[in-house]
Amino acid sequence: MKTMAHGDEVNDLRRRLRLVRPDSVRRWGRMNSHQMLCHVADSFRMASGERGSPWAWRPAPLRNVLKWSALYWNIPWPRGFPTLAKVDQFRGGTRPTEFFADRQQVEAEMDRFLAAPLDRPHPIFGFMSRADWLRWGWLHTDHHLNQFSL
Repeated sequence: MKTMAHGDEVNDLRRRLRLVRPDSVRRWGRMNSHQMLCHVADSFRMASGERGSPWAWRPAPLRNVLKWSALYWNIPWPRGFPTLAKVDQFRGGTRPTEFFADRQQVEAEMDRFLAAPLDRPHPIFGFMSRADWLRWGWLHTDHHLNQFSL
């Protein structure tokens, strides 16, 4: 199972992030490659507590099913799933500025995420262990890199 707990898998995500170009073509969704980089950086900020994560209350059984199916069942994440306004590029997400600086910022936020205590609840999944967050980080980043065939 891939996770950001393994250095080689983090290095592979870094390698793939460095392949993102301003003209990378998306296979689905609305974000362009630059917006995707800012979204991934914002998501790491949310997870490490810098961007805040409003609790989106769900009944505990539903939260647990969503969490386990998203993190541990070998099914692809759905495309076009609505995201929180604070990390949504068309609502409250960080606006792209300079492509290569923003791409570098994703790696800086990834480092901050990896160093953070990760003791915050996820806004949809509720309480998550450090292992859950590290799995989420790999899946989320991989999902968006796959969006651009990387």
